[in-house]
Amino acid sequence: MNLLYPRGLSASALGLLSLMPLLPVAANEVPMTSDNQLQPVTVEARRRSEDAQQVPTAMAVLGGQALEAQRLYRLQDLQQAMPSLNVSFMNPRQASLSVRGLGNNPASDGLEGSAGIYLDNVYLGRPGMAVFDLLDIEQMELLRGPQGTLFGKNTAAGVLNITTRQPSFTPQGSLASSLGEDGYTQTQASFSGPLSDTLAGGIATYRSHENGYVKNQYDGHTLGGGMRQGLRGQLLFKPNEAFSLRWLADYNEEDSSAGTRSLFSTGPTIDGTNRYAERAAAVGATLVNGRKVNLDADQRVKVFQGGTSLEAHWALPNDFTLTSISAYRWWDFTPRNDDELNVDVMRNVGQSARDKQYSQELRLASPLGEHFDYVLGGYYFRQQMHNTVFTYYGPLADTWNGTPQGALNNVDSLGHGHVDTDSFATFAQGTWHLAPRLDFTLGLRGTYERKRARVTRDAPVGGAEVSVAVAAARASRVGAYDSAELSLYSFSPSALASLAWHINEQLLGYASLSHGEKSGGVNLSVASAPVAGADSLLIGSERANDAELGIKTTLLGQRLLLNANLFWTLVHGYQTNAYDDATLSSYLTNAGTVRSRGLELDSTWRVSRGLTINANGSWNDVRYVSYDDAPCPAEVALRPGAPASCDLSGHTVVGASKWIFNTSASYQWHLANGLQPYLNGSYAWRSHAVGTVDDSREAQLPGYGLVNLSTGLRGDWGQGQWDVSLWLKNAFNKTYYTALWNSPNGAYTGVLGTPRTLGMTARYDF
Repeated sequence: MNLLYPRGLSASALGLLSLMPLLPVAANEVPMTSDNQLQPVTVEARRRSEDAQQVPTAMAVLGGQALEAQRLYRLQDLQQAMPSLNVSFMNPRQASLSVRGLGNNPASDGLEGSAGIYLDNVYLGRPGMAVFDLLDIEQMELLRGPQGTLFGKNTAAGVLNITTRQPSFTPQGSLASSLGEDGYTQTQASFSGPLSDTLAGGIATYRSHENGYVKNQYDGHTLGGGMRQGLRGQLLFKPNEAFSLRWLADYNEEDSSAGTRSLFSTGPTIDGTNRYAERAAAVGATLVNGRKVNLDADQRVKVFQGGTSLEAHWALPNDFTLTSISAYRWWDFTPRNDDELNVDVMRNVGQSARDKQYSQELRLASPLGEHFDYVLGGYYFRQQMHNTVFTYYGPLADTWNGTPQGALNNVDSLGHGHVDTDSFATFAQGTWHLAPRLDFTLGLRGTYERKRARVTRDAPVGGAEVSVAVAAARASRVGAYDSAELSLYSFSPSALASLAWHINEQLLGYASLSHGEKSGGVNLSVASAPVAGADSLLIGSERANDAELGIKTTLLGQRLLLNANLFWTLVHGYQTNAYDDATLSSYLTNAGTVRSRGLELDSTWRVSRGLTINANGSWNDVRYVSYDDAPCPAEVALRPGAPASCDLSGHTVVGASKWIFNTSASYQWHLANGLQPYLNGSYAWRSHAVGTVDDSREAQLPGYGLVNLSTGLRGDWGQGQWDVSLWLKNAFNKTYYTALWNSPNGAYTGVLGTPRTLGMTARYDF
């Protein structure tokens, strides 16, 4: 396979490498020539197949073998291998991807992500559409910075491009089974081969299960685990070199207790009183923290999703290429959530979502090798999103929420939201070869989007007969509401200007300016709309201006790749999901202006035939330049006479670690009898990060480092190769959180990362 790990190596990292344990990386992940040189990595960053070292764009590339060897099989694991990447994860709906600190926002069904995710050239309208086991993957490309010029949907922060393995006209397959602690099992299989001289097929399937790692003190059950399984089928029709047609279809499902939140902090103590602890005592709740929860109701997530796409390529006269990609995807999410207490405050609360999307893309690429080459095309995207917001209050709801007795007790509330999106775009990007070693690239894109939405809430059901005053309190919290039809129209231009100087065969320097936009969004929860008006459910576009300066080098006789880049990004109208302590609800907002600036380093070094080292790192300074109507942190919001909003200008953006460092190493022996023992290891470290949008001192995510180790033995058998490995994830059992969230009464809860897990994998590739 023509793949590489993500590259990055800082000066400080070089000094630390000798002190760090080895990290799980497949010894044969980086393809080598006979003289141990690193082979080129082919990417599709500019919608053409190109050598990554010749593309003037900041990117990281992670191959399928690296994913398998490092056991990076979940979306949230990718931040352990890529610089400037953070994945906030609670469950498949409440997952978000941020690049360079931009885009790490809690989920909102009516808002696209700042960082786009593509699966086999198809844009995924929800980040949760990528929450499945990442198996049978060819490679992943993380493109950093605005990428709206060529990719289907505008993205202000970056793109994660996922490519699965194509069917092969040579019979091949793979079988693997893993066992680990906490009831972990994973089985996967893939097969590919010719069905005729012109048709090849492939099928891949998996099933994973784990018990979880959070103990529910209420009933003794373990939460945080569950089952995931999926199937992907493909056909590749290639009657000649001038035409190919690839059909893909996949289905994935999940039944788990993902999203179980542990108490991170009870929040501030104000004038000697901690509201969360006080109200917990009033309802008779027993609080626990760490890897324990105390839940008296179910915690469950069910996801069903799938899709199909048809990708065709025609080689036209004069070496032009026409590409068509047609796709349909659907995603159903249904949760059942506890109120985080062991008493009956709420029996069930959450939001279910139903999403359907259709897309069509046409691209025409000119031949390479001329004075001027280009790619141009058109794109259409339609999305239909429906959600249901439900809260079933118990008999202790009023005591917990501080509402008049009888207002919420035993009341059921049901809300509905839908948004239909139509997106139309035309784009063009061309490169002028001004001189044999000097290229100038200009890209333009125009996107027109229209969104039609409606948000309603049914009249509350249940509860006791109450006085007029209490009925008014009930209506203010869960009363009937209808926004009527809402409309949002936007035209979003994107542009790129890039200058690339191929100084010599080993050194590329580049500079670029780019502008990216993504359209506004709709809050599909009622939130404060009954008071603030229906227009408060709409937010404006997010606009990013970016400047890059970078180099890509190939050194030591093509045994060392060392890349570096500086960036500066200014985002106007930064979109985020904030929390109101007064109404205990989330709401969408444009969080003023954000500046992201920093340095990124990537490297791969083939030290010797048996030893390969990879390292990457980033320094990101991500702050609000202006955000003067921000939500107040609990230590301010819960004080008597608290202001309606706070000024967070100058504060760090949520989820943005200033320092990120990842390194991996692999050593493999080649014995005379054909056996190949190996040792692998990885270390992933990130510094402190702000945990919630309000930047509360009670919700600061500590920095942490994770060590993963593996050792194994490979050998030939029959027409294939067997591989048995022993692996240890989070070797030092570091307790860390993948995300923090606001909770009622000033508390903050979080989702814990996976603890130390020992396991083994047996694999056979043929």
